Amino acid sequence: MLLYYITDRKSFAGAHEQQREALLSRIADAARAGVQLIQLREKDLSPRELERLACEALHAVRTASAITKLLINGRTDVALAVGADGVHLPDGEVAASEVRALWMHSRDREPLIGVSAHTVADVFYAAAHAANFAVIAPIFSKGQANTRGIGLDTLRAACTIPRSHVNEEAKPTRFAVLAMGGVTLSNARACIKAGADGVAGIRLFQLGDVFETVRRLLEV
Repeated sequence: MLLYYITDRKSFAGAHEQQREALLSRIADAARAGVQLIQLREKDLSPRELERLACEALHAVRTASAITKLLINGRTDVALAVGADGVHLPDGEVAASEVRALWMHSRDREPLIGVSAHTVADVFYAAAHAANFAVIAPIFSKGQANTRGIGLDTLRAACTIPRSHVNEEAKPTRFAVLAMGGVTLSNARACIKAGADGVAGIRLFQLGDVFETVRRLLEV
């Protein structure tokens, strides 16, 4: 089961530096707990500030875990500059195949590329363009305006996509679909039963005891 922690430092209490330190501590704990994928999603930062934070986040991940991978939201240039494991692409931006080609001009290892999706078509498009995984959301309603969930039936349809394909360099790739949006410890099992390979979230991993959260999710 894939677990994907998406960061939001502003949800932590305190001033800017306190939020920063809390975020780095949570990233390290998530990696130690067994979260396999972490997305640094601090979209309000300047490229220079993001690069600095990404360096610190990568150090936290590498120190805490040999398996956890760090992806940078929307900034391939920053991901390449700091040596991150890949990039997460917001819905409607550049195709994963273009990012992969750009990455391979600068590096001799394949990146991990995640893509945000809101429809079944989005998921199929991500797979066709050699993304490693898609995060489809929101699955469940969260009681907020304009956040009605797309539901488990849509998730189930998205998970019917063939999970193996051959990318542009003729290398077989296992494509994954992750569920996000209102996912909790109580309903994560329903997402897996619908066919999801794992779950993604901000509050799911950022609030409470992340070690207990991961333990309970992996029991699913």
